[in-house]
Parts: sequence; C-alpha cells; structure tokens
Amino acid sequence: MFASATIHTSRFLLRQFCSDDLTFVFEGLSHPDVILYYGVSYSCLEETKEQLVWFNNLQKNETGIWWAICDKENLGALGAIGFNDLSKTDQKAEIGFWLLPKYWGKGIIKEVANPVCNYAFEKLGLIKIEAMVETQNENSKKVLQKLDFDYQKTMENCEIKNDKQISLAVYVKLKCNSII
Repeated sequence: MFASATIHTSRFLLRQFCSDDLTFVFEGLSHPDVILYYGVSYSCLEETKEQLVWFNNLQKNETGIWWAICDKENLGALGAIGFNDLSKTDQKAEIGFWLLPKYWGKGIIKEVANPVCNYAFEKLGLIKIEAMVETQNENSKKVLQKLDFDYQKTMENCEIKNDKQISLAVYVKLKCNSII
C-alpha cells in the first residue's frame, strides 16, 4: 500500500483525506461552478461517502493518491489534487484538481502542483503525468500550461456528460520536463 504522504509548500499543507472531510468534499463536488467541468458530482452527504471510499481505495490498490489542499495557517481545506489511473507498468498517471471557487485565481494549484508532480516522479516512479480537460475549461488549460504541461491532442466527442457529448484536451508532463 502507498504510504500516506504529507506535502508542504510555503502556504499550504497537503494531506490525505479522512472521514472528517465529508462535508468539505460535498461542498466542493456539489458546487455548480466546480462541477461544471468536473467529472464527479454529488447531491447529498450520503452519496459523497463514495468519494472518500474512492480516495482510500486508490491508495490501497496503488492506483493513485489524492491530497486535501489545506491552508497552513488554519488548516482549512480549500480543494483537492491528486492522481488516479496510475499504471506502474506504463509509469504514468492522470492528474486532477479542484478548488472551492472563493480560492480561484490565487495561484494555489500552481503552488501545489509542482511538488505533487515531483512526488509522483520521485516517490511513485512515474515518467509521465497526463491531464484530461474538457475543451471548454479555459482556466484549467491555462493552469496546466503554466505548470509546463504540453498540449498533445483533443479527443473529439469522446465522453457523455449530462446527456451531451464532450471533447477532452490531453496535456502531458514528462519527468524530464519537471523541476526536481
């Protein structure tokens, strides 16, 4: 099993999720602005328990790891970042992230993503991190570009969301491109 990993940046503490995070995760993954371009949403606290189980199973099955992004000053949770679809054979994983809207535009993901990517390269042995972004999600695409992810391709009409086809832009960061 992947060991729990705490990551510190100048402003933030990243820690694994626990049962006490249920209300916070529900707040994020039920907020219309967060879920507009996010693949998961919940309509009640009971449903949201599935997300905490998913975070736990990723680590238990060694198929990913996610962190709660917390303010170092008051330890309040602001969002989440992590990896899923981790393949040891292919040495790659998919990164995802979200923030409560009141924390958007403050450089939070930019600050926490580089240490998270370095963790993936150094501790998890990955050589490739992928990001799949809905093509209309301009904010996430800009963040990925600032993080030195390279645009690879667009997969047209590859998924169904809310009964509509959506396209995904694929971004990649390779170990040789990271700041170690």
